[in-house]
Amino acid sequence: MQQQHLISVLMENEAGSLSRVVGLFSQRGYNIETLNVAPTDDPSISRLTVTTITSPEKIEQITKQLHKLIEVVKVLNLSDTVHVERELMLIKVRATGGVREEIKRSADIFRAQIVDVNASLYTIQIVGDKAKLDGFIDVIGRERIMEVVRSGVIGIARGDKTLSL
Repeated sequence: MQQQHLISVLMENEAGSLSRVVGLFSQRGYNIETLNVAPTDDPSISRLTVTTITSPEKIEQITKQLHKLIEVVKVLNLSDTVHVERELMLIKVRATGGVREEIKRSADIFRAQIVDVNASLYTIQIVGDKAKLDGFIDVIGRERIMEVVRSGVIGIARGDKTLSL
């Protein structure tokens, strides 16, 4: 049975490292749903967070293959642990007349922030899991949306379990 997996990878922060890790996915025909990468508190190490939809058998194969890459320091399938995941979304919506107040109320309910305003548009920032962001889009109404930008998922294990070195 296919399901979404959230994989967190610590890897060397060097030119070409990201392309080799992503290349591993494409060479084997695995689709990447979201990808996020940034340096950690150690500037020589980056943390890559990737979501993919596949079977448990294939995700085990992916993690084993990731471990074999020289630039990969550590791999953790966050889907196997209790974890917190978040995504950032910026959404530009048409907001004129009485609709402006309705959109503002919806943003407040979802704990979103209006970060830019002009006479006919709001740009709204919202952070949460996929369901929350998708829910906000549904409430606002697709016909009002002009543009959506999503960061991709990041995640961290809860409790004492860490991916750090």
